[in-house]
Amino acid sequence: DPQQLELASSGKRKLRRFVVIDEVVDELYGSKVREYFEENNVQHKILALPTTEETKSMDLVLNILKEVQNFSIDRRTEPIIAIGGGVCLDIVGLAASLYRRRTPYIRVPTTLLSYVDASVGAKNGVNFLQCKNKLGGYTPPVASFLDRSFIQSIPRRHISNGLGEILKMALMKHKGLFDLLKRHGKYLLDTKFQSYSGSSDNRDAALQTTRIAIETMLEELAPNLWEDDLDRLVDFGHLISPELEMRVLPSLMHGEAVNIDMAFMTYVAYARGLITAKEREEIIQCMRGLELPVWHGGCSWSLIKKALMERLKHSGGQTRMPLPTGLGVAEIFNDTSEETLARAYKLWVRD
Repeated sequence: DPQQLELASSGKRKLRRFVVIDEVVDELYGSKVREYFEENNVQHKILALPTTEETKSMDLVLNILKEVQNFSIDRRTEPIIAIGGGVCLDIVGLAASLYRRRTPYIRVPTTLLSYVDASVGAKNGVNFLQCKNKLGGYTPPVASFLDRSFIQSIPRRHISNGLGEILKMALMKHKGLFDLLKRHGKYLLDTKFQSYSGSSDNRDAALQTTRIAIETMLEELAPNLWEDDLDRLVDFGHLISPELEMRVLPSLMHGEAVNIDMAFMTYVAYARGLITAKEREEIIQCMRGLELPVWHGGCSWSLIKKALMERLKHSGGQTRMPLPTGLGVAEIFNDTSEETLARAYKLWVRD
């Protein structure tokens, strides 16, 4: 808005920003964020919070809103900034959507998972009554600022965790992305998704994989931003994982739970004759190469049945099960029998 820009640059009014930052990110980068605002003469409040699946609740949203109220922002010209992983972005998104009915906010993802997943789309939310993201809404940010340099400070397991969501998009929509992950997976883990000049063998695999993952995610989400159509390929890996993730907290990270779900569904696709034994093995080996878990003791047959019953409740009475029909291609199925699921489960546990 030219008028807002003129107002901001004329110096007639001091710029103000309210920032919510994950407390771990604050330890690493908080001083730089503060320096930036001070150098640019921006009045600011930085709220550092523990943003984990265990703290992802309405209580934390209300704590943020009390601080926002005390700071007193102008909801038209002063967006709230969220700096952190997916949980932080989800919580702040919900808080912003509630404050004065809708306050603009900006997402700055600092983990690989949030970079390729939570930064894209309109959803936000918190956990409620031991259910993942049971409360939330659809309020897109005004911007997402993507900077891979944040990723260099996260542990290797977190890189692997993010690769789970990238692999989801590869299996559903992009054989080229799958091939990139197979070929460069270890390199991406070792280099923590940083770009290095002179790494001609890898041809900036980090930039390619993140760009393709985000573009394929956008292709899926943009025409169906409010989820009016419940047939969604991006739900692959998200049928059983919400139940599993909440049941075993904090032992599994989100991308790991998603991958366990995807591994089981790969066996379901094989049991249905949608993929060959060779393709199944190729997928499982790729998962192992990305250092992702392909099985978990907590993923019992009874948990799978309960999770699929929940799915039926919230998906208009149909399972809407995305399954690979090859490498990088997929379809949605509503007719997978319990017998097929049980056969797939036996094979999965055996292997």
